Amino acid sequence: MAHDGIGAPLRRKEDFRFLTGNGHYTDDINRPGQAFAYFLRSPVAHARIRSIDTSAAAAAPGVVAIFTGDDLAKDKIGGLICGWMVKSKNGEPMKAGPHPALAQGKVRYVGDHVAVVIAETKDQAKDAAEKIEVDYEELPAVVATNSARKAGAALVHDDIPANTVYEWELGNKADVEAAFARASHVTKLDLENNRLIPNAMEPRAAIGEYDRGSDSFTLHTTSQNPHVARLVLSAFIGIAPEHKLRVIAPDVGGGFGSKIFIYAEETVCVWAAKKVGRPVKWTGERSESFLADAHGRDHVTHAELAMDQDGKFLALRVHTTANLGAYLSTFASCVPTYLYAPLLSGQYAIPAIYAEVDGVYTNTAPVDAYRGAGRPEATYVIEHIVELAAREMKLDPAEIRRRNFVQPTQYPYQTPVIMTYDCGDYPQAMTAALKLADYDGFPARKAESAGRGKLRGIGFSSYIEACGIAPSAAVGSLGAGVGLWESAKIRFNPTGNVTVHTGSHSHGQGHETTFAQLMSSYLGVPADQVEVVHGDTDKTPFGMGTYGSRSLAVGGSAIVKAAEKIIAKGKKIAAHQLEAAEADIEFKDGKFTVAGTDRAKTIQEVAFAAYVPHNYPAGVEPGLEESAFYDPINFTFPAGTQICEVEVDPDTGIVTIANYSAVDDFGRVINPMIVEGQVHGGLAQGLGQAMMENCAYDLETGQLLTGSFMDYCMPRADDLPSFNVGMIETVNPSNPLGVKGCGEAGAIAAPPALMNAITDAIGRDMNMPATPERVWRAIHSAPALAAE
Repeated sequence: MAHDGIGAPLRRKEDFRFLTGNGHYTDDINRPGQAFAYFLRSPVAHARIRSIDTSAAAAAPGVVAIFTGDDLAKDKIGGLICGWMVKSKNGEPMKAGPHPALAQGKVRYVGDHVAVVIAETKDQAKDAAEKIEVDYEELPAVVATNSARKAGAALVHDDIPANTVYEWELGNKADVEAAFARASHVTKLDLENNRLIPNAMEPRAAIGEYDRGSDSFTLHTTSQNPHVARLVLSAFIGIAPEHKLRVIAPDVGGGFGSKIFIYAEETVCVWAAKKVGRPVKWTGERSESFLADAHGRDHVTHAELAMDQDGKFLALRVHTTANLGAYLSTFASCVPTYLYAPLLSGQYAIPAIYAEVDGVYTNTAPVDAYRGAGRPEATYVIEHIVELAAREMKLDPAEIRRRNFVQPTQYPYQTPVIMTYDCGDYPQAMTAALKLADYDGFPARKAESAGRGKLRGIGFSSYIEACGIAPSAAVGSLGAGVGLWESAKIRFNPTGNVTVHTGSHSHGQGHETTFAQLMSSYLGVPADQVEVVHGDTDKTPFGMGTYGSRSLAVGGSAIVKAAEKIIAKGKKIAAHQLEAAEADIEFKDGKFTVAGTDRAKTIQEVAFAAYVPHNYPAGVEPGLEESAFYDPINFTFPAGTQICEVEVDPDTGIVTIANYSAVDDFGRVINPMIVEGQVHGGLAQGLGQAMMENCAYDLETGQLLTGSFMDYCMPRADDLPSFNVGMIETVNPSNPLGVKGCGEAGAIAAPPALMNAITDAIGRDMNMPATPERVWRAIHSAPALAAE
């Protein structure tokens, strides 16, 4: 058998259908008799709805039906929910304003859903929507993150004072204040983490169907977690009992967090299918994605780092205002709290940390998890302030990090902010990154750039992230509304090939290849004889989906647990056929062997016997199919050091990334080619945020100013260098595979690495994104920082 198991750089099995145009996406699905939905969206950021007149629209050609929020209310369809309860520091629960799928009484951001038109064609639905007359009583809007809580600011939700969702804290304030009192030096930092608009290759889409005979619904949708979508739509929104609703997420063209959530469109489509007696299809346009898909980031932060005279960290205190938009999206509340503050310790042994986070409403699109989800925001704070501290203390940025790293001998290491790191080797990653980046040669390169009138800088990012969000008991105690385990089922067919049913979901990560490689290594079945099934609530065991770099650490571990059950049953069958004691049966490389002999049965032979049990052990059920659920004992903690080197043209502000080196520790690597691809993709996303991506609203009117790719810049291939990627490996003790997760690392580490490099080059600090104009203005107007 060719080696196609763990560690093999196997080409992705699924790529053939994608590259040849044979993928199967939601928009490819067409149901007999379907009608098309188009959503009328609010053109204003904040207004009361005095009236909606749909009479002219209803008479337009092809119109099947028009629905408003009143229609949903009459059917007692509930609003969209936030699934994570966060309490304020005074113990009060967060203030979650109502979030109807179609506006009821008020619109709260440009793009808010006002009505839906269902027609014979999409164009007819769009034409009819223009005939709907809405009488808006326009109200003042609050847009900027740092303005939401100011006296006199407009209230997004009338009954929620000061637009405040919660005032949350983590850490020991008294210990931090005591440490600051004895500090020799304090570095202070004010920063903004700019708002981003996720732009997956495939816009969101949904098709709702109702079967009158079985009184059941089917929803095809672009979702990262179809089982959770079914749960929310059933138990909380009230579409149908859970066993009467099937959710299918076929091929999904990218998610990056934005397809975790339950949105208005799929809710309305599946509900409307019963109302009109026909399937209802909606495919989002790119402009709708800009307006109404959940955005990411948007923090305003003040941080202070206390140190002794040798640059040893004593304490960190952070205050962040997090913009959550007009409504709380599905997991919005936990992103700037439990996915952010617990990572503020970074890779460092900081004795005391205190963080405060104020979540606020504004008249903007909802903000929720986006690739990294809280971890990029935390890493940007800690890695940016550490870099500034090095400059102020006149220490090499690598040296100040080395002095403060958690050491390999300190594991398990309990941080002051919840997390217990289980393994890692941060000094080793730093050493490897310095070598990969040729750090010693930087002064010569800087001098060469200066000779050409250019500014050259180098920046570090020693990041850590928490992935595979778990265990369920822990997140439950922190307010999560769901468990965060994963499930799997392995089914052998009589002819010996295998189907793996997983509760995880793939939207570009290569699960069909990686999970097949697990089968190759654990069960000895060639990867090309393994089919991976996901994304259909009727075909897969209940699972929690894919986000937070959890697919392999949690979903893969569930597969391994199911494989162990397969092996255990196979030993019973093999022992009977080989006339040996079960205890004497060994399993390796797809064979059950009597210890110390050459008598053996392949797993394919055992599978055939399980389905044709002519010679079979008494008391053992026929068939070879096993399921498992896996709930992790801890998060996983990928980490590493990334080093960015830039050259800046002071006359134009143009930043060129001259070199980018990344050394990451992802634990045990299953497919190095896929992992490297994930790193590259994450780096492109992170560098895109730091260099050019920026969601902007008009601060007076709340109009989205970056509503298309004409205004919202995305990185292209020629904006990026060839990345130097290296890896170290510390095997994770907290899951059976020893893995940690890799999908978000680049997006987490890259922004501070690039911005630190720019700061080093121009001698001035600035906020993201570092567009040429902003860099030029920083060079020529901002005061210079103290030189090292």
